[in-house]
Amino acid sequence: MTQPVSPPLDSSTDKMPPARPPAWRGVLVRADVRTLSLLGVLAVLIVIGGITKPDEFLDTRNLQLVLTQASVIGVVTVGMTFVIVSGGIDLSVGAIVALASVWATTVATQEYGFAGILFTAVIVGVGCGLVNGVLIAYGAMVPFIATLAMLASARGLALQITDGKTQIVTVPSVLDLGERDAYVLGIPPLVMVFAVVTVIGWLVLNRTTFGRRTVAVGGNPEAARLAGIDVRRQRLYLYLLSGLCCGIAAFLLIVLAGSGQNTNGNLYELDAIAAAIIGGTLLTGGRGTIVGSVLGVLIFTTITNIFALNNLQSDVQQIAKGAIIVAAVLVQRRTASTT
Repeated sequence: MTQPVSPPLDSSTDKMPPARPPAWRGVLVRADVRTLSLLGVLAVLIVIGGITKPDEFLDTRNLQLVLTQASVIGVVTVGMTFVIVSGGIDLSVGAIVALASVWATTVATQEYGFAGILFTAVIVGVGCGLVNGVLIAYGAMVPFIATLAMLASARGLALQITDGKTQIVTVPSVLDLGERDAYVLGIPPLVMVFAVVTVIGWLVLNRTTFGRRTVAVGGNPEAARLAGIDVRRQRLYLYLLSGLCCGIAAFLLIVLAGSGQNTNGNLYELDAIAAAIIGGTLLTGGRGTIVGSVLGVLIFTTITNIFALNNLQSDVQQIAKGAIIVAAVLVQRRTASTT
């Protein structure tokens, strides 16, 4: 018995449904829109500064100053971005910068010269990050509580070391980095360090397995664990990274100020978190961008500079920062609800 022959498929009615674009394209589109929006805000601020104080704001020295000031908090923000992407928080970054800066500028440390100051600043930062990481990753402490305790302890130790006094740096090789003679093609050395840290941070977050593990831990720690990621070790590494960035920032601040003080890094934790948020990093973890965080730093630093040039009160500046943070969070929630 012969089998009935099926009629040929009508190509006009049996077409395959069009392939959906991959999900990563949507992520890239949103990231591009976010980056362009931040660049637009920065451009508007530059225009405002140029209009209100054209001779002062657009002066080369002032622009170099803005970039130099952004470098210190910018390095801290790069480390903070990694921590927030992983679903954590670090409230101790400002206090760590203060402790590292005063420990690195004691008379005993300065006897070892440039290398001694740099090594001490970095090792103190990493040491504090290690304590945070161990308490959070292996002590099962909430990041907010652990880093809050580090904030109080580091500030107290910094005050004890300095006895409330400013420690003046007397090492010429350190002070020379802040002089205009050290600029390369008009770029201050501190800005170049910031640029290097930014590039390395971007590569690590976007082009390495370490970065992918960080995003996975922040997105869903349990799923990351089931996928074979050592979540506790990853969190330890991230707080070590944050501490390293604080140590580098402390050295940059020493060069910029020529001294070490227990008040250094005041409110750095809030500025770094705010810069990361407006840059597109989710406080709940799982998503973040180094480029956005750096643009956030530049926006806040530019606002501060414009306010200073126009002799506006610092309280107005803080209100403006708060409004920007609220607007950024609202935009994040709207974006999340539409995805």
